Amino acid sequence: MIQRATVHPCPHSPTYEALLRAGRRVRPLQQVHARIVVAGHHRTRSFLTKLLTLILCSSSSASGSTAAYARTLFLSIPEPDTFLFNSLITAAAKYGRPADAIVHYRRMSAACLEPSNYTFTSVVKACADLAASRTGRVVHSRVISNGFDSDVFVQTALVVFYGKTGDLHHARKLFDRIPNRTVVAWNAMIAGYEQNGLAEEAVAIFQLMQVAGKEPDSATLVSLLSACSQLGALSLGQWVNDYVVNKGLELNVVLGTALINMYARCGHLEKALKIFNGLQERNVVAWTAMISGYGMHGHGHQAIKLFQQMKSIGLSPNDVTFVAVLSACAHAGLVSEGQETFASMRRDYGLVPRVEHQVCVVDMLGRAGLLDEAMLFIREETRGLPGPEVLTAMLGACKMHKNFSLGVEVAEHLLAIEPGNPAHYVLLSNIFALAGRMDRVEKIRNIMIHRHLKKQIGYSLIEINQAAHVFRMGDTSHQQTMEIYKYLEELINKIKEAGYVPETSAALHELEEEEREFALRFHSEKLAVAFGLMNTSKNSLIRIVKNLRMCNDCHLAFNFISLVSGREIIVRDKHRFHHFKQGLCSCQNYW
Repeated sequence: MIQRATVHPCPHSPTYEALLRAGRRVRPLQQVHARIVVAGHHRTRSFLTKLLTLILCSSSSASGSTAAYARTLFLSIPEPDTFLFNSLITAAAKYGRPADAIVHYRRMSAACLEPSNYTFTSVVKACADLAASRTGRVVHSRVISNGFDSDVFVQTALVVFYGKTGDLHHARKLFDRIPNRTVVAWNAMIAGYEQNGLAEEAVAIFQLMQVAGKEPDSATLVSLLSACSQLGALSLGQWVNDYVVNKGLELNVVLGTALINMYARCGHLEKALKIFNGLQERNVVAWTAMISGYGMHGHGHQAIKLFQQMKSIGLSPNDVTFVAVLSACAHAGLVSEGQETFASMRRDYGLVPRVEHQVCVVDMLGRAGLLDEAMLFIREETRGLPGPEVLTAMLGACKMHKNFSLGVEVAEHLLAIEPGNPAHYVLLSNIFALAGRMDRVEKIRNIMIHRHLKKQIGYSLIEINQAAHVFRMGDTSHQQTMEIYKYLEELINKIKEAGYVPETSAALHELEEEEREFALRFHSEKLAVAFGLMNTSKNSLIRIVKNLRMCNDCHLAFNFISLVSGREIIVRDKHRFHHFKQGLCSCQNYW
């Protein structure tokens, strides 16, 4: 059985006490170093190891003078041992210097010193933080050859590493081999799935954790709430909220922010605001989450008001905050406010706009129909070398405003950059279809077939009585299929009587008019709303999550459905929320 490495006992002396009091401030540590030299302990390894570890953990450790001082101190230590290197590796990994941790590990290996489980736990964490896939795999091989592959701490670190580098197959394989999983091990696997967009798998692991009788901690709940945000799983998110209250857990800023994000992304903005207002501590991440929530629900003015309020109390926005504000401006048509916000990034905060900010501005200008201004912005901001994300936003604007010639020009640039992305072909095909160029539509489809490119399958999810029901276009797999289709037929007839006329331009253009209407009728969101109306009480709100952008016809139909049914319907599509009530949508047809 492998024994965990023993920690060297700390000497009890006035010098050592002074070392502890100095903390991680470099100047006092240098003064302590002087006392060590005067006291004749300048070659005592235990003193120097502690001193060097504290210096490397200091806030100024990245400065050139401090790094040089640390290097001189390291070279003065006679015969560095495993304990010294473990201290350095652990300190570097713990205090946000993962590259240094790997350097120390390599020096340790070059010195032919035997690593311990402490060594591997810390160096694997460093590889995870850097997403250093190749280095991490080499370290993993050393873990096996040194006999530490059964150590639960090393195994857990490896699960985190493979999760952060996107290799969930290996992460799960290692996780399944851990016999007595700690809460940290469960958290590693849940977070691995959630961070890679596999929210359903993350929830499944949490359910296994419950079966195993393990109590979740705050980190578990944060990852679970993020998974709920991805899925739109409001009932599970509410269960987490209730769990926090019933267990008397501290609602710290991290857990509180996760709750804000969950409620906002699940369509419950009022509850998100209640959590936000109830937080004792609100950092820039919490403010950003609430600003983002306002933005995705189309409340651009409230988002900007909250942004101004955040700045007024002395909090400086980060680049993520600016993405949230710019996105809010784009969805609400607040062009001048968005332009001023973008300009203030460099002017007031010295932040260099990233691709995400450029996409928001192009989206904002494009939605407003300012296509020439959007193209000018792209040329100036990207120096004539726009990335695919920026061009995709521009292409979407061309489709929205039916500028076919510009759309084709943008699409050609986009396909030259990303010829293997099927979404670009689909968008270009839609532009040609709207222009009536069916010959070009057919050509694009043939290219996609030849290159084995398949467009993303759309689906809609509705949650009723804590059970999720997923529908796809023309779906017949549900056990209530016959009742759903019959109810939907009656519903379509009712909204037609109220004035609904199907917008058949959203359907395939080679179909006859009657066939197009039939194709539109059974879109996934229409099946979901029919199922929801059938299976919920008359006064209850209906929430639907769609993985793609809602089509124009479904948006129009939902306006009428909310009118004739007297029900409020909230749809979260790929880009934003739509609140349908009494025949109107919160987006005011601006999406």
